[in-house]
Amino acid sequence: MNNDLLIILGIAAAAAVASPLGGLVAISLRPSSLVLSIAVGFAAGVLMGTFAFEMMPTSMELAGLPLAVAGFLLGLGLVYILDLYVNRWKMAGPEADQKAEVDRLHRRRRPRGSNVAVLAGGTSAEELIEGMTIGVGATFEPKVALIVGLAICIDNFSEGMSIGELTLDEERKNAKPRTLGWTSLIGLSLFVSAVAGWFLLKGLAQPVTGFLFATGAGGMFYLTITDLVPEAESHQFQQSSAIANAAGFLLVMVLAQMS
Repeated sequence: MNNDLLIILGIAAAAAVASPLGGLVAISLRPSSLVLSIAVGFAAGVLMGTFAFEMMPTSMELAGLPLAVAGFLLGLGLVYILDLYVNRWKMAGPEADQKAEVDRLHRRRRPRGSNVAVLAGGTSAEELIEGMTIGVGATFEPKVALIVGLAICIDNFSEGMSIGELTLDEERKNAKPRTLGWTSLIGLSLFVSAVAGWFLLKGLAQPVTGFLFATGAGGMFYLTITDLVPEAESHQFQQSSAIANAAGFLLVMVLAQMS
């Protein structure tokens, strides 16, 4: 077993375990809203820094600007369509003029699952893209895979905490097994897709690899902007989420310059 494969297995395993670990922390310790705001905001900042300083520059270097842009839009579009499908093709924010109309639709045709199922099921599908991104990154530069894997590990931990908190709100009696079940599914999805990405996509032409890497970045970008940032803001205390976001962003900027 070569060193690169060991690296990808280690990164994928750490990111996979992070999700159930975050869920257990939420169930066992019941972190305050301030802690959740900082954790989720920091994860969002780390991911945004990873897009800006590692993923998109690497994609443009490998595939060129047009293919990198196309891949990014494809990844963003795929996750957006998944989000629409889960929510019966209608979504609206709490302050949107269309909110009442969408709520009426969802009372007639509920989203495809409970709030926990929608969040965890959608996240599991998105993990397929994130795992592939780790696998693709490792095929051409283990250093890139390490930074992307770190970002996804932090992201999965914070999402596991969010799922644990939401599960407690819905059902306290079976909260622990439900949380472990969903977060373990998320971790398994990531691990399998990361290893598959390594074995199936290794040896592809650089433009194709760059395009796929940008596709992963687009999907992760959508998740960050529509899920992590609003979640962090909903728990914030005196702009704690913004400060944590900036800290995560700057951490990846420094790591990218040092590596």
